[in-house]
Amino acid sequence: MPLEIERKFLLDAFEPPPTAVRRPIEQGYIAIKDDGTEVRLRRIGDSRVLGVKRAWSGPPVRIEVERELDEQEFTDLWPATAGARLVKDRYTFESAGVTVHADVYQGELAGLMTAEVEFGSVAEAEGFRPPDWFGAEVTGVTAYKNQTLAVRGLPRA
Repeated sequence: MPLEIERKFLLDAFEPPPTAVRRPIEQGYIAIKDDGTEVRLRRIGDSRVLGVKRAWSGPPVRIEVERELDEQEFTDLWPATAGARLVKDRYTFESAGVTVHADVYQGELAGLMTAEVEFGSVAEAEGFRPPDWFGAEVTGVTAYKNQTLAVRGLPRA
């Protein structure tokens, strides 16, 4: 079973390190269920992906299945995401002994920046001590899930 074990943090400031790889991401949701299950489309650079995520044992663990789509499949499905989309730049790099995915959101979400770190086990996730430049942890916080951001916009203070 493909599991995603991930923790997410807010960033107050972010300057990509020289080693960071930048990838633009367009992301839209076809379905979002009350239990957190989601079906999403992503264009990441030249790739197009259909993904399904659902809760497994609660944050930070979810089941994630992804499949590549060709351009026509993506184009045919993209209209189904109207009203549930977001755009961000993802910077991937090594820091504090882990791979960090820093997301800098665009458009209506401009100003929001987050960092995600994926782990091989729950024990690794629990043992991770975030570096000082990470802000508040928002793992499992509904207002900061991408599906919520795509539909409702920035969380209100």
